[in-house]
Amino acid sequence: MMKSHTPYIVMFLFLLAGSCKYLARINESAYDPKAPDAITTQNLDQKLVDDAPPATGENSNMYLGNPSNAQPNYILKNNFLINLPYYSLSYDADRGIANWVSWHLNQDGLVSNTSRRDNYAEYQGLPESWHMVHPKNYSGSGFDRGHHCPSADRLTSENANAATFLMINILPQAPNNNQGVWNNFEMYLRRRVAEGNEIYVIMGSYGQGGIGKQGYATRIDSGRVAVPSHIWKIAVILPEGDNDIQRIAAGEAEIIAINTPNSESVSSSWRKYLVTIRDLEKATGHNFLSELSIEIQDKLEIELSKAA
Repeated sequence: MMKSHTPYIVMFLFLLAGSCKYLARINESAYDPKAPDAITTQNLDQKLVDDAPPATGENSNMYLGNPSNAQPNYILKNNFLINLPYYSLSYDADRGIANWVSWHLNQDGLVSNTSRRDNYAEYQGLPESWHMVHPKNYSGSGFDRGHHCPSADRLTSENANAATFLMINILPQAPNNNQGVWNNFEMYLRRRVAEGNEIYVIMGSYGQGGIGKQGYATRIDSGRVAVPSHIWKIAVILPEGDNDIQRIAAGEAEIIAINTPNSESVSSSWRKYLVTIRDLEKATGHNFLSELSIEIQDKLEIELSKAA
């Protein structure tokens, strides 16, 4: 007669259930919000949902358009779309930097729940055949690891701030540019948000060759990371509110565009580098504010800011 294994199966399932509960308790007790390296996947996802901008619609990272029509297709290695919770970007694998990065900033985004982490890290989401830029690849180059989306724009959580230190958000920036004119413009925009405004920001670079601490260079990291000649930013500033597209079309937004040389000799005053959006479109080949009608684009993109 065949011996029944049912009692043993029942006992095994009972022990397995108990073990799972025990492991779950260990996992829960191990999570310490003050210890970011111990964050579990479940907690990480929850934190991302809590403080990230909406994925679509108003206040989303690309609400005003996709300037280069980037797509998440690996064939487009020079215009590859990467949508992260805290910013979106077009990545150029041959240059090793982004073509542009786009994000939204409002008063909720200025809530400071953490400090600057300085945890520069390679981005693991690229195909294996593409060069993955490592933080150390900038060492000794004479250029700063300059942010597109600034660290200080994403202090709502450790995850938000850590996202700004991914190398896909970094470009070789002349130290005087990064620490001078660029920092001054970033602080100005955060001050405008603190005064009750929200801002749609697009930043990028173009050209080849910048002047860092060690002089002129066209590439670093054994030729795998391009040094741009110019670094630009567009800020569309609105009083905090709803119906943003309609308000921009109605002329209620202030638009500031700057274009700076990637050089140590750059001035610290961003007002010296004011340009029109149309100027930047000619320089980059991008189509900005594409969610607006052609008529409205033609009107807004030729206006030079009178920012005081």
